Amino acid sequence: MKSLIKTLGLSGCLAFTAGCASSQPNTFTFTADLPPDFVYQAIAKYVPAEGETCSVPGGRNTAVVYNVKWRGIYQPNAEIALRRTVSGCPLVISRIELDIYATYGKARGDYGVDTASVFIRNEVEEQYKSVFNEMGESTFYGECQQLFRTSGKPRILRKLLNCKTIDAQGERGTSQPFAAFTPDQLPGKTVKMHIKLADEERPAIGDTWVKVPNGWKRCMGDNYEDQYAFCFGNYKDFSGFQMPDGRQCTIYPGCTE
Repeated sequence: MKSLIKTLGLSGCLAFTAGCASSQPNTFTFTADLPPDFVYQAIAKYVPAEGETCSVPGGRNTAVVYNVKWRGIYQPNAEIALRRTVSGCPLVISRIELDIYATYGKARGDYGVDTASVFIRNEVEEQYKSVFNEMGESTFYGECQQLFRTSGKPRILRKLLNCKTIDAQGERGTSQPFAAFTPDQLPGKTVKMHIKLADEERPAIGDTWVKVPNGWKRCMGDNYEDQYAFCFGNYKDFSGFQMPDGRQCTIYPGCTE
């Protein structure tokens, strides 16, 4: 799987075949089905079409960003061009980089983020090639898990996001969510990213929290200035922590025991 991601991630190595039918639409729709408080930002990246010797000065304007202001203006559907011309150079789409954001508080930094990808290449191994249904829609799946930790002397709770592929049985894989297509599959079609939230959260760093019957308790470590505060076998001395909304708590997620 890692070799596939590495191969597909090589920009400019493959692109559209020459002679695309002009009657085909030049766009496809990307959309996402996400858990509450999740959004995505997409960056569509383009490279010179196959056989072209031109280049774009400084590589400027060879990417298009969707949901750039995701905090305030979020649209789940994005109409993405397959071909563009920039500075007189014909370009074709090669991949879409996807940032998945999950907010957990009201402060500007109260979010976790992880990534997913859509690759568009002339050749994709059949075992990895995404397919479309009779409605012209192709869906790829992933599961995101919230990972909690504490930060700073007040031990403020922060959350990271970890997203992986899942199979038809719901088993998590080892790679980030992705889909792969050949360019002739995409005109007029819809690509959907479906992300589910894992049933349970877990600590971001091992041996820092202790599982108790009604949640997790934070190991004290040496003192509150001990940023790592590993348990090191001490499962009796715990510290309080501060939730993102300012509450002082002794257990996560219920706050009070």
